[in-house]
Amino acid sequence: MKPFLDRLVRSNPRAGVEGKLSEEDMLRRQVSALFGLLSDIYGADKLVLRAGKLEALEGMRSDDLGQQVLALQKVVYEDPTIEGPPNLSDVSSVLDGIEDEIADIIARKTVEDKVERKIAERMQQRHEEYIRDIKMQIAKEDGGPENAQTLKKYAILEKLEHKQLSRSAIDVIRPATLGEVVGQDRAIKALLAKISSPYPQHVILYGPPGVGKTTVARLCLEEAKRLKHSPFAKDAPFIEVDGTTLRWDPREVTNPLLGSVHDPIYQGARRELAEGGVPEPKLGLVTEAHGGILFIDEIGELEPMLLAKLLKVLEDKRVSFDSSYYDPDDPNVPKYVRKLFEEGAPADFVLIGATTRDPSDISPAIRSRCAEVFFDPLGPGDIKLIVKNAAGKLKVRLDRAIPDIISEYTIEGRKAIGILADAYGLALYQNAHHASREVAATAEGREVAPHGQPQRGASRVRLSRDHILQVIQVGRMLPNSPQKASDRPEIGKAFGLGVYGYLGSVIEVEAMVYPARDPGKGTFRFNETAGSMAKDSVFNAASVIRRLTGKEVADFDLHVNAIGGGNIDGPSAGLAIFLAIYSSMEGVPIRQDVAITGELSIQGRIRAIGGVFEKIYGAKQAGMKSIILPRENVKDIPVDIKGIEVIAVETAEEALQLALAGNATTTGKSAS
Repeated sequence: MKPFLDRLVRSNPRAGVEGKLSEEDMLRRQVSALFGLLSDIYGADKLVLRAGKLEALEGMRSDDLGQQVLALQKVVYEDPTIEGPPNLSDVSSVLDGIEDEIADIIARKTVEDKVERKIAERMQQRHEEYIRDIKMQIAKEDGGPENAQTLKKYAILEKLEHKQLSRSAIDVIRPATLGEVVGQDRAIKALLAKISSPYPQHVILYGPPGVGKTTVARLCLEEAKRLKHSPFAKDAPFIEVDGTTLRWDPREVTNPLLGSVHDPIYQGARRELAEGGVPEPKLGLVTEAHGGILFIDEIGELEPMLLAKLLKVLEDKRVSFDSSYYDPDDPNVPKYVRKLFEEGAPADFVLIGATTRDPSDISPAIRSRCAEVFFDPLGPGDIKLIVKNAAGKLKVRLDRAIPDIISEYTIEGRKAIGILADAYGLALYQNAHHASREVAATAEGREVAPHGQPQRGASRVRLSRDHILQVIQVGRMLPNSPQKASDRPEIGKAFGLGVYGYLGSVIEVEAMVYPARDPGKGTFRFNETAGSMAKDSVFNAASVIRRLTGKEVADFDLHVNAIGGGNIDGPSAGLAIFLAIYSSMEGVPIRQDVAITGELSIQGRIRAIGGVFEKIYGAKQAGMKSIILPRENVKDIPVDIKGIEVIAVETAEEALQLALAGNATTTGKSAS
């Protein structure tokens, strides 16, 4: 003890010949050092707990040296029955004994730690040896999981891997860049602006089938990856799925879109998890699309409940998992399973949905969260260009008439490519058939006709008009929009315009007017299938005719017919019905190269209608030179419309001047 105090005195400049005060100060330092040593041995928290159990915690916190030494004795000797602090004169000897006991504790702990390490190493070694012996024993008993039958099936699979067909014609012809997409410049710019921004938006794409919605979405992502301000990384995924195939179980047994949890008993969690009773979360497509785009084709076909769950994911950008089998305190739960249950899976992606439905058929909840982009229907010129581009990729030569023929039978780019691919296959088959016949004829010694020589040296297959017509006949296809426009005016016949889906079409309205047998008791007949609003348009037309001509419609037998029947939805055929009745009643011919649309009021004013773009498209398809529409719709006329004159009118009188044959004066906004 004396050497220890001497060292402390030498190391403490304040210590000197202060007698008992200096010695007490040294003893306090020694007690403090011993408590620090115990803290290192047991840990601060465990030392406090140990002192509390041995009723020494109060002494540790005391300023009295004797109480501190008493607390030290209780902790070191693990004896809470020690009573009374030692005298100051006895403290030195007590501390010497405590030092010896602590030395023993340290020595014992060192040996125990060393032995425990050796035991752990030996147990791990024995465990590995035991597992290795078990594996060897199993391998010796049954020769492993493989047998002759399983090895044979494996060999068959390996052989199949090395056998593959060429890509389909659709894959070869599909546009590889945005520049190859035909007829969708406005839609491409709109979609790029919405997803390539630093703050991309969810988008819904509307449009008829076969116009390139899926292809454009995929290519727009690739284009966005090249932009510096784009949020998409170079490896951003494009996950594509069809909404009509997404089915889920309300019990959450399976959900390919959002993910589900496989319980260890009934749903086939992995063996190592099932044996421990641990449920296994299965990630869905929303997590696969994290950091990229999730493209859902036909999004309007999603079940309402599944769509609601998808909206929740769009808000949270995470998918949560839950299971009654999950036990957060189970030590057998892997880290990734615990993380999925406690934090969920990330699902931060941009949703692009595509649909052929009308916007009114789509859930308002999803529409409110998405920007909307409309794809234009393809015109004959677009179809012709698609056919020519596809022919270049297939390396075939076309007769001049082929693009025109195909454009008459479809307005879908995908279907046009399909017709061309079928004709290409037919041409190859016929060439091969002729070649085989020539080989057989040569073998029999007959001459081979010059025109029958196989085209093995030719670089391109030639498609003729007959190849296309054969494909069309086999497919029993009908012309998409028969040419209805005519340069010859007619009495009592006008062309209205209607919209079905995203396509416009002309409606032929004809009227016949005869004097009634009994004045004032005329009859009226319209198609039974015509809509009520279209029938009301006849009465509106009667009021306007009476104002313009002074004639009472009740003095005539009136028959109005929409050729082809069908339900005329909405009042937009009112102006065309008025012109047909007026023409028949007055005996004046109407131009047959003009299409007319607009709601007619009883005051003779022309009110706004919907579907302007689609109706202009339908008029162009039918070969119309001009289209008459309400002045209120001027803002809806596309600025880049070509191939047709668009004229806006405000009253029935203006429409008469434009539609009656012989009137060359035109007013309003037009584009050609």
